[in-house]
Amino acid sequence: MRLPWFTALVSGPSMVPTLRAGDRILVRRTRTARVGDLVVAVFRSRPDLLVVKRVERVDGDGWWVVGDNPFGSDDSARYGPADVVGRVTFRWWPQPVRFRRVPG
Repeated sequence: MRLPWFTALVSGPSMVPTLRAGDRILVRRTRTARVGDLVVAVFRSRPDLLVVKRVERVDGDGWWVVGDNPFGSDDSARYGPADVVGRVTFRWWPQPVRFRRVPG
């Protein structure tokens, strides 16, 4: 039985300025999301790659996810739709931050 929560360590610049390499996040397992949510996801074309991205829209039966850093992010524009593994709920390092959906 898998626990409903897991932790992850952020690497790379794709979510700057929201998240930075070295941030530790708490993730709630779920397959659902809303536009604007930060999620941990897996691209269908890269099932070996676990990523942290922002949900931009529903794409067929998957999700179109993007990085917050337009200059350093490989996202759905490159890899196609993704499946959500969980929703990022909290960053506790280097400082606690609760995430809210982006209006729009």
